[in-house]
Amino acid sequence: MNAERKTPAELARRLARRARTQASQGSAWRRETFTLQRSEARDKAREYFLKFPKAAYMTEIESWRELPDGRIEFTIRRLPSAD
Repeated sequence: MNAERKTPAELARRLARRARTQASQGSAWRRETFTLQRSEARDKAREYFLKFPKAAYMTEIESWRELPDGRIEFTIRRLPSAD
């Protein structure tokens, strides 16, 4: 039995492989990741929701986390165009 390693480096490699696979399959979602101070992160998210409304583009904050220095890292995903 070949146990999968659980190190951070192995996790990063698996996630990178998954991202490349999804990209090659032509994922319809557009994703952008930002790392900003809290107030700037709010402004950037607000800007995206105004530019790409949720109802038309299915815009959403896919993930977010607070970094040790207080900055916010977040990923916004949306469909590239509205129907």
